[in-house]
Formats: sequence, structure tokens, C-alpha cells
Amino acid sequence: MPVKVHHLVPLLFVEDIFRSAVFYQERLGFEMTQKWEPDGKLAWCELVRGGAAVMLQQALPDEDGPAEGRGRGVGFFFICDDAGAMHADLTSRGLAIAPPKAAFYGMNQLFVKDPDGYELCFQSVIEKD
Repeated sequence: MPVKVHHLVPLLFVEDIFRSAVFYQERLGFEMTQKWEPDGKLAWCELVRGGAAVMLQQALPDEDGPAEGRGRGVGFFFICDDAGAMHADLTSRGLAIAPPKAAFYGMNQLFVKDPDGYELCFQSVIEKD
């Protein structure tokens, strides 16, 4: 009997974890549920909104490589109830972002870039009449 996999929680290496954590909380509406603060300074955290989560970790140049190209070729797609309502929520939080657009495959998609350039998409199924 195969072992079930329940969730995927990506770990994103970031240049300024405090700036990124504030962005995810204040601009995107995520809640910090766990954190690691060696010497009283935030080094890692988990952020959750609904059933989705991401982890942020302070990048260390000698361990995690250069910031250039980090996240290239990777997109994070969050399934939500209504991309239009998400747009309203995020703009009310101070984000200046374009409204969602319909993709040819039936998804309404709202794209956001985080402070480190990671591409985030909040998408919902376009209901057929």
C-alpha cells in the first residue's frame, strides 16, 4: 500500500527574510505559523493562508549561491475560490497588480511577484455557463 503524500510546502531562499515575511503577511494575507530565530533574528519561517503554505529561509551567499537566477523557471500556483476576489483583497492590502486574466485552459489567473522575484499565481476555475 503506497504512502500518501498530503502537502507540498516549498522552501524559498530569500535575500531579506524580514522584508519577505512582511510582504507575505501584510500584502498577501499569509499567517506566520512557525519560525526559527537563532540569536533573536528571524532565519526561517512557515507562512500559511488557507490550505497553502510556503517556507522562507534567509539565504546565505556562501551556502545558497547567488540571488541571480534564483527561482527562474519555477512558478507557484495557488488554487483559490475566486481570482477576482483575490485581486480585490490584494489591492486593498496595497499591491498595485493587474487584474486576473483568463487562460485558454479555463483558469482565471492573477500573477504577483514577491520581493525576490518568485512568481506567484492565484487562480480559480472559470465557471462555464
